[in-house]
Formats: sequence, structure tokens, C-alpha cells
Amino acid sequence: MIRLLGYFFGIGSVLALIGAGGVGLYVAKMSEDLPDYQVLEKYEPPVMTRIHASDGGLMAEYAKQRRLYLPIQAIPNLLKNAFLSAEDKNFYEHHGVDPEGIVRAALVSIKGGPMQGGSTITQQVAKNFLLTNERSMERKVKEAILSLRIEQAYSKDRILELYLNEIYLGLGAYGVAAASLSYFDKSVNELEIQEVAYLAALPKAPENYNPFRNPDEAIARRNWVIQRMAENGFITQDQANEAIAKPLGIKIRPASAYVADADYFTEEVRREIIARYGVNSLYEGGLSVRTTLDPTMQVEARRALQHALVQYDQTKGFRGPVKTLELGNDWGQPLGEIEALTDVPEWRLAVVLTADANSVGIGLQPAKLASGRRGPEREIGNIALADMRWALQTVQDGRRVSVKTADRVLQRGDVVYVEKKEDGSGYRLRQPPKVQGALVAMDPHTGRVLAMVGGFSYAQSEFNRATQAYRQPGSSFKPIVYAAALDNGYTPASVILDAPISIPDGRGGFWEPKNYGGEFAGPSTLRTGIEKSRNLMTVRLAEDMGMKLVAEYAERFGIYDKMMPYLPMALGSGETTVMRMVSAYSVMANGGRSIEPSLIDRVQNRYGQTVYKHDNRQCDGCNEAGWADQPEPELVDDRQQVLDPMTAYQITSMMEGVVQRGTAAVVKQLGVPAAGKTGTTNDEKDAWFVGFTPDLVTGVYLGYDNPQPLGHGGTGGGFAAPVFVDFMKDAIKGKPVADFRIPEGMTQIAVDRRTGMAAESGSKDAIIEAFKPGTGPSNVYEVIGAGSSGPSASAEPLPAEAQQAIVSGAGGLF
Repeated sequence: MIRLLGYFFGIGSVLALIGAGGVGLYVAKMSEDLPDYQVLEKYEPPVMTRIHASDGGLMAEYAKQRRLYLPIQAIPNLLKNAFLSAEDKNFYEHHGVDPEGIVRAALVSIKGGPMQGGSTITQQVAKNFLLTNERSMERKVKEAILSLRIEQAYSKDRILELYLNEIYLGLGAYGVAAASLSYFDKSVNELEIQEVAYLAALPKAPENYNPFRNPDEAIARRNWVIQRMAENGFITQDQANEAIAKPLGIKIRPASAYVADADYFTEEVRREIIARYGVNSLYEGGLSVRTTLDPTMQVEARRALQHALVQYDQTKGFRGPVKTLELGNDWGQPLGEIEALTDVPEWRLAVVLTADANSVGIGLQPAKLASGRRGPEREIGNIALADMRWALQTVQDGRRVSVKTADRVLQRGDVVYVEKKEDGSGYRLRQPPKVQGALVAMDPHTGRVLAMVGGFSYAQSEFNRATQAYRQPGSSFKPIVYAAALDNGYTPASVILDAPISIPDGRGGFWEPKNYGGEFAGPSTLRTGIEKSRNLMTVRLAEDMGMKLVAEYAERFGIYDKMMPYLPMALGSGETTVMRMVSAYSVMANGGRSIEPSLIDRVQNRYGQTVYKHDNRQCDGCNEAGWADQPEPELVDDRQQVLDPMTAYQITSMMEGVVQRGTAAVVKQLGVPAAGKTGTTNDEKDAWFVGFTPDLVTGVYLGYDNPQPLGHGGTGGGFAAPVFVDFMKDAIKGKPVADFRIPEGMTQIAVDRRTGMAAESGSKDAIIEAFKPGTGPSNVYEVIGAGSSGPSASAEPLPAEAQQAIVSGAGGLF
């Protein structure tokens, strides 16, 4: 018997050895060509890029996988314990593999069932980082081998850190930090027991526990995790009971969590980041971008521009409904399917339910729920005839037709935009304007763009008219001509003839520019020429000093990369952008130093290291650790001086006159020192105003995308300057009032505004002018261009480019 037992024992031992050898061979075979687990050491997962305003407010997030990477030290214990309870309670005790779990999964597979779980957190790291999601025995074995190796190479904390930052948790969120924001609009440090438990319930099947589609399953799974946390001693049973009694409490981050009204600005930053670092860095690099945007100023800029566009558009009449619906029993469903202008939250889509002579009954588009669906509530309202009176001028077949009653404007089923009245008594009828515009506000000392609006609505049109629309600046270009003159021997008191002039156009005819209104005033000073926006004086001035000089200054100021040196260009007939014009005026506002406009202050990589900053001025003593009676540190400004500081003050003073006595008198109501210039192009197709106070430059452009006349009042002074005022009165509110600084060495002399000569004491026509050293009012009455009242004898035929400028519009109207 003993011999028989020994026999069987020997056979068993041999079989065991054979089996062990077979297992060893199988494991060895599975170990071949395994991924290199050491890549985990330098693993950098795709991390979202976040764009912030200057005050830190979040503007946008860009990611292929919405993830914020947190080191393990930054993840609270409560959250870690929730995941350990749900996924792997013995994580800190085992060596990477749970034998019992693997055996259980293998037995189910042998019996023909589906592959089961039982994976440890380490195994999930191995699968998610190094293997595929294939459900097979072979993959499970490889997973186990890699897990053992990973456990030998890395600490438990490093493995858990990788896991908690990599896993997909639904709603497009990867990792616990992004999921915390997505589901609860909280940082991980703010999460409560029931919230960490819900996040820990998601890794197995996020879609199965979607809080909107499967709320009951979500709560059940969450409560299971809470109970496991209590069983494992991470929380007390009383805490568990209290947490189980609470609702899911899902709070999707609202759109209001992002900086408002900054879509055009944000898109411009996105394009710049791609151009600078590439697409992958934007969507995977985890950059932190601090922009120059002032959120308060941006809201004010958007409001001012939108208000002007809507008010102007309403004078052109009502163009009809957005759409017309066939109404059934539930008007809310078809209305909810129409996309509204999401970035104009004050406006809502509504469908006309009833209409009579004096009012229109409407049904409001149902609000969107957190799930993205429309709510079941049905809200109704009313538009009184008085609140749609502007629409009594309707556009039919391209013609304006007058009607007298509300039911002639709108009928049942018409879908329109409405805005709730301030007193809540009803709604006003609205329509998205066809006319467009742009506004840019800049700090002239640094080039930081504080606000930028590129149109009425980004949802309506993504085309950015502040940076992408090249339009004729008209008379707003004239300060460049006058600055070039002042920098080259002329003074504000120099006298130029304001009279008709004819220049051969190269085709046998003559180009004969005119002043706005057709009148002319004879000899006048440079100051008068810019204050009254005299085209004839500007042309003579440009002809006298030479257009090559004007072109040089226009390029030096950055208005054009290459300017054609032809006389029509002196009236702003070239094409440029609002951003370039604001940058050019900033040079005059800051004392003549070159300016580089910037939308970005600083860019940091995922490790917090600064990889770009706009302000590169040197300051050797700014970072001293303490004070030891050393001299105060100084910022070294080595920017190029593109305009004499004295010239910069002279042209600024002349543009102050534009505000005080000229074409932009509406700006006087600001009540602070301000300078600027209006601009209107041929047929009043483009309206401009670019102006500034000592510390803020703002440019406004208004016009149609497909140029067409704006009509009466569509001038720079009548249309664009009021937008400037509307914006600036809020932008400068509460800020100290400052005068424009006069450079040392300049003298101020009273001159006669008509003759440019020294004024007699007590003269009513006297005005104070600033003169550079060695200059002053002339003792002899001289008139520049006095010999060129008729056809310009010295003017050569214009090249083809200049002819085209004349045909397309010579600009410079007002």
C-alpha cells in the first residue's frame, strides 16, 4: 500500500512538474514582446489646455480627453478611499495580482461565460496604459505579468496616481479632477462622501450609471460604494446612512461659469496658440494660458457694440421671422429643435401663438436642462404693439412697406427673437442685425488687448471683424499723414490751401477729391485740417511732403505691411484692420514707442513653467530679496522710438481738437481729456472712430460684410463715435482723470487759428499750440499748395494700383 502510494505520489510529482513546466513555458511565451512598462516612468497623459482672463476667470478649455492631472499628494484621502473601496480594497497589501479574482475569472471563461473582472488597480493600469481592451485569457495573463513587474518598479502611490488620472468617468471627463468639475462643478477638495462615492461608482461602466438616463442605477451603485466605505472603516455607519439619504446632487457647470462675451477673443487666442505651439499642444499639452482680457471691460464692449448694431438695424425695418412652423398640440417640441444665438442670452426664440391688431401672443423656447434636452415647461408671453413699433416698417421683396397693426407683421407659427422688458411686463421684438462691426480696446503702454469684439454674435458669424476684416479706414488714417508732416518740419500752425485740386488718373481724366459736403475754406492750419477732416488739405499736404514719406510712416506704425505711395492712399483708401489701427494710435498715445499688440500675457506648460511671456522688459533690481538702501529698480524700455515724443504730443493735441471742435464732438460728453479721429469711406460704406485717453485706446468699426451704403448718419462721427462713448464711459468709470503729458522742452504759444501766426493779445481766434525747440509760429504768412488750385501740374499719371484705389473708393469723407 505504501509502495502504491509512493507510486502515485511519484506520478503526481512528475505530472506536477510537467504542469509547472507547461505553465512556465506558457508564461514565458506570454512574456515575449510585452510592452515596456518602464514608459510609465515618463508617462505624460493628454491634459486639457485652459485659457484664463487677466483676473484668472476661466474662458475656455480645449482637450481631446478632458483631463486635469493631479499628483497623488493633491488628491484627498476621502476620494482615494472611495475608489479603493469600490475597486481594490487590498491595494496597499497585494503585489499587483488578486489570485482569487483571476481563478474566478478563468473558471467562468472555461465554462464558456464572458470574461469577468477581478482586476486589481494595478492590473487596470497595465490594461489601460499598455494593453488593449480585448477580452481574452491571453490578455489577462499578460495583464497579470505586467502588474507584477509594475509593482516591483513603482510605488503604490505612483500606481494609484496614474490610475486616478487616467480612467474615463463619463461626460467626456478623464481622471477624477475633470470628473469632479463635470459632475459637481467642484474641485476634488470640496467633494462630500456621497459625491466621491458616485465618482468611484463610475469606472466599471460610466454610461450604465449616467445620472440623467439611469438615475436609479446610479444611486444604487453609489450607495453600494458608500456601504463598502463604511465596511472598510473609511467612514462610520452613521456617516454612510446620512450620505445614502442624499440625492445625487449633479450640478453640471453652467455656461456662466466661463468668462462671458469673449468668444471672438478666445478664438483668436486659440489660433495663436496653435500657430505658436501646434495643435497637439493645444489639445493635449496641458497649457495654462493667461490672457490680457479684462472681463468687465469685455462685457461693456460687447454691450455697446451690440446696442448700436441693433438700433441701426431696426431703422432698416423688419425682414421677417427666423422660421415659420406648422403648430400642433405641442409647439414647444419643434421650437426647441431650432438653434438660437447661444451667446446672446438676453434674447430667446419664441413662436407666435396668436396675433391681433394690438399685440402678439408668444410661446417661449423651453430652457435646456443639464442633460442637454429641453425641459417640459411651456412658458408664454406677450409683445405689445408699442414694443414692436419699429417692425411696422417691413421689408417685402427688397422694398420697405409700412403697416399699422401687429398682425400684419407677425402671424401664427412665426418664430422670432424676443427680449424680456426690464419691468418684466412683456417682451420686445428683436432681429439679428445684418450690419456688423468690431471694437478693440488696448493699453497703449504695453499693447495688451483688454477687450475685443468681432461682430454682433459669434454664434451668428465666427468671422472676426477686428482682426480678419480688411476695410478702408477713411479719414481715421489722416493722423498718420499729419504725424509724418509734424515729424518732418511742419508745425500744427503750418497753413495749407483748402481748395479744389485735380490729379491725372492715368486714363485721360482727373481724380478730383472733395471735402465732405463739397465746400472748401481756403488757407487753413494743419490743426483745422484734421479737426474738420479736410480731404483737399490732406491731399495737398501729402503731395507737398511726398507719398513715399507717408508710406514709410504708415508701415512704421504697422497699419500696412507695404503701402502704395499714391495720393489716394493719404485719404485712407488702403485696407487694414481695426487691430492695426488701434495699435497705430497707441504709438501716438504712448509717446511714440512701437507697440506689439498682445492677447496673451503668459503661457505655462503642464508643470507650471513659463514658456512665454509678452512683457520682456528687463528689471535687474525688481527681484531683490530685501531693501538695503539700494536705488529703486527701473524697468528698461528698449522698444523702438518710431515717432518723436514731441510729435506724438502735437498730433495728440490736434486730435483733442477733433473731439472739442471737430467731427467727433459727441466724445466731449465723456468729460475727460480724449483725442481721436473719425473715418467714413465713399458712399458711407464704412464708419470708424479711433480714439484714446492717456491710458486707453479704443477703435470702433461699423459696416456691412458685403459693403453697401450705411445711409444718412452712417458716418464715423454719427455712428461709430457714439459707440466709443458708450463703451468708454463705463471703461474709465472710477479711474483717475489724467491729462496728456507734454514732453519737456516744448513751448506753448498762442496762435491765430486762421493764419497760424502769433495771436494778438485778447484775440478770440487764439489757440494754444505746442512747438518743438527752435520752432514757432511763422512771422510770414505762407500757404502750402497755393500754386496748385487747378490741375496739379507736377502730378504724374497714377499707376494701375492707384487707379483701382480711386475706383474702389478714395476714403476720407469725414
